[in-house]
Amino acid sequence: MDSNSKILLVLGAGITIILLFVNIYLAGIVCVLFITLLMSLQIMQDSRGIPDIVAKLREDAKGVILTNTGNARAEKIHVALVPGNIEFEAPSLDPDSTYEYRLDAMVEEIKVVVTYANENGRKFSGSSRLSVFGDEPDLLKPLIPIFK
Repeated sequence: MDSNSKILLVLGAGITIILLFVNIYLAGIVCVLFITLLMSLQIMQDSRGIPDIVAKLREDAKGVILTNTGNARAEKIHVALVPGNIEFEAPSLDPDSTYEYRLDAMVEEIKVVVTYANENGRKFSGSSRLSVFGDEPDLLKPLIPIFK
């Protein structure tokens, strides 16, 4: 636990004990709020330092574009294109940066397997199917459509 979490834990316990003598319900509400803040800090610390490489085809299908959508630098990026039998190494990508690998010919459909590591050496991997005719996913589309 880092110092901010310890300070928040001691402060929350102190305020809760003081409010316990004033009103038990108010102390319960404050206790729940401090526990929620503490959990949020822990979740933020766990999600730090994770790169995320997303691959997509260029509009003319003559290249693969790699984008780091994570919040950490991606290093040692190795990409394999199946069934094209093409493998290549990409340079390190900072957050929100891209790298484009040009292909010799157009591809209609291909599978991309990407392996990479963060700055601490933790390895990640992912694969995705890329198609010229496939629609890009709508990130704002709701899971359960309520309206037509």
